[in-house]
Amino acid sequence: MELFDNHAHLDDEKFNLDREEIIKQIHESEVNKFISAGYSLESSIKAVELSKKYDFIYATCGISPNDVPQTEEELWKMLKEIKKLAQINSKVVSIGEIGLDYYWNKENKELQKKAFIEQIKIANELELPIQIHNREAIMDTLEILKKNIVIKKGTFHCCPLNRELVKEGLKLGFYISFAGPITFKNSKNADEIINMVPCDRILIETDSPYLSPEPFRGKRNDPRNVKYIAQKIADVKKVSVEEIAKITYENAYNLFLKRVNP
Repeated sequence: MELFDNHAHLDDEKFNLDREEIIKQIHESEVNKFISAGYSLESSIKAVELSKKYDFIYATCGISPNDVPQTEEELWKMLKEIKKLAQINSKVVSIGEIGLDYYWNKENKELQKKAFIEQIKIANELELPIQIHNREAIMDTLEILKKNIVIKKGTFHCCPLNRELVKEGLKLGFYISFAGPITFKNSKNADEIINMVPCDRILIETDSPYLSPEPFRGKRNDPRNVKYIAQKIADVKKVSVEEIAKITYENAYNLFLKRVNP
């Protein structure tokens, strides 16, 4: 069985003491590929560095809504560097994570929207998909995506278990990426949402080091745990975990890697 974790943060400080050892263990596991996701200029640079060091790691570059600077001038400078980083590194397979977050940041909604739209433009110029972060900003996110067509589409990363978001996201041609929360005992509508998503649009991720799935909830997460996400989906859809692993691997490969490994 081969697994593809399409969104993890191995550059996070929580891995500073044992990053090399964890990556070695990931490589020796069933995880054949994973994407180290940038969310700021600094983390994007680190994600690219990791991808250069290890054949099975790829990278994303982007400014998340929680890392948007205080002024437009600072934002444009950052985005110029993000675009350059993505242009010159072939292992950058997506622009992300980008999007809107009104849970942590309510005071800069307009600047978040500008950052989101501008990074969609960058993705379109570079012919890359996007990875979308969304928290308590569903209507604005969908409105932006309807008005600013993403040519290579992308995924709703760690997709909120919201029927409207999933329904409209699928209509727009995006993939839905499931993470640890679908395994939580208090995740009431996880089964319904999983069944809403056709197999050819499902992706799996860990969002490491966050959101560890059951039975490791509360502990540091890493890409080896993506198998528990696959198992949950397999249980709901009443197929084998090997089949879900194969489907999600092919989906992630086609979305992110076909351009660099045709």
